[in-house]
Amino acid sequence: MSTPLHRRSPLEVTERSACMCDHDDVCSSFAPGHALHLIQARLASATPSDWVDGIVEQADAVTGELRVHTLDGDQHTLWNASGAALEAPEGTPVALHSRYHVLAVGRVQFNVAVAATR
Repeated sequence: MSTPLHRRSPLEVTERSACMCDHDDVCSSFAPGHALHLIQARLASATPSDWVDGIVEQADAVTGELRVHTLDGDQHTLWNASGAALEAPEGTPVALHSRYHVLAVGRVQFNVAVAATR
């Protein structure tokens, strides 16, 4: 006799999932602040007028938070789980695409979660 299968709802599965970066591995999520999705990178590249240059004022590699002061005069607090704070220490020139939440440090791009903007 076979045992009936218990099927889980998509909501139940989503609640239990965790990104691999929580376990010191490569990001397995494309949520804000995790891995950069190819489409997100292409959309940011296709809209060059939305890039804003800035300088990293503060970078905390432990928490993954960065504070970027743009040349427009805005200050953005960003979070990234995949090492943006390690790649961009204080004083590093960066570019921020505010519409698609991409931070460029040289040729390396990161998906960032915007925590605050002033």
